[in-house]
Amino acid sequence: MIRGRAAVLTVLQLNRFVRSTLEENPRLREVYVQGELSNVVRHYSSGHIYFALKDDAAAVRGVMFRSNAMRLQFEPENGMMVLVRGFVTLYERDGTYQINATDIQPSGIGALQVAYEQLKRRLEAEGLFDSQYKQPIPSNPERIAVITSAGGAALQDVIHVITRRCPSVELTVFPAAVQGKDSVPELLAAFAAVRKLADRFDTVILCRGGGSMEDLMSFNDERVVRAVFACPIPVISAVGHEVDFTLCDFAADLRAPTPSAAAELAVPDTMQLRRQLEQYSAWLRDHAYRMLDSCAGQLEQAKSREVIKSPLKFWDMNRQRLEDLIHLLQKLSAEELEPRRRQLAYLSVLMEELSPVKTLGRGYSITYTDRQLLRSVKEAAPGMKLKTVLPDGTVISKVVAVNEKETEI
Repeated sequence: MIRGRAAVLTVLQLNRFVRSTLEENPRLREVYVQGELSNVVRHYSSGHIYFALKDDAAAVRGVMFRSNAMRLQFEPENGMMVLVRGFVTLYERDGTYQINATDIQPSGIGALQVAYEQLKRRLEAEGLFDSQYKQPIPSNPERIAVITSAGGAALQDVIHVITRRCPSVELTVFPAAVQGKDSVPELLAAFAAVRKLADRFDTVILCRGGGSMEDLMSFNDERVVRAVFACPIPVISAVGHEVDFTLCDFAADLRAPTPSAAAELAVPDTMQLRRQLEQYSAWLRDHAYRMLDSCAGQLEQAKSREVIKSPLKFWDMNRQRLEDLIHLLQKLSAEELEPRRRQLAYLSVLMEELSPVKTLGRGYSITYTDRQLLRSVKEAAPGMKLKTVLPDGTVISKVVAVNEKETEI
């Protein structure tokens, strides 16, 4: 027989008491646990993710409900090292405690690389990296926005290069943490501020110095990548060293290997432009002198011509020549036209003699049937009406008979 003053509890009451004890413990309300994922199951109907987190010595169950799972930027996989944030609770039905995860982040190069590749494939499928959306970088900007750490070496590199190459360009810095837990919200805030002032800037430079993959993860955050893609101003991304490629590099309009290179790509070299301008000026000056010398030579040649030296004499000489040409033309015209005139008169007389009217005047006539000229007695027939044209009129007759014998005139 069990003796004692303690109340008798049901199993459910015990589990509920333990659960409330765990959830009310301040040390267990927010815990960070690092381990390897195993037994990962995503229930696509409910959206919840169930998993186990283990290390070499122990394991603990975990769950991430749909509201939090929707915010994950990667797909949890077995064997992936992760850092889980959440609170400790107890599953009343089984009496097992578990971590209720509010966030899961990849931990370690392998897990980070897997998450990176997963997100890259998804964003690439959406078209965020397509060249058709790339904006051209202005060749002569007046104002540039720089998003980076206010105290970082990357900012000093950008300022140094732009001041050397094109000191007239106005730089405005939008400071943001470039790594750590505050970097993503500060980067998003910087892009939001730039968008509000979009009409004031020609180019945006997003940059930071080199670092490990963990250091650069803020520039692989989906929210930051989408902010780069949606920026209405052309963005040059220069994150890390030349060998580092972040997702922001793919979403930007232009990727530069270093912050210094980004500055060189953003502005022209005014010293080089000045040298080119001096070369063009010298060429124009030499060309102008050559043209002046050529014109001077032509002017000297023109001054030696008769029309310039003695214009009146030149005028009289050419006037006399013109008169001679007029007389010659008149003479040649008369000699050429007279034979033509006589030939025309002869042809006119000939045409007059050969005209049908003239022939009729000599006693001839022309006879027509209803449709055509009567040329032979074979074309006539008794009873046919004929029309005979005489010099002074026409006669309508009717054929009585046709005689094909020859008739003397």
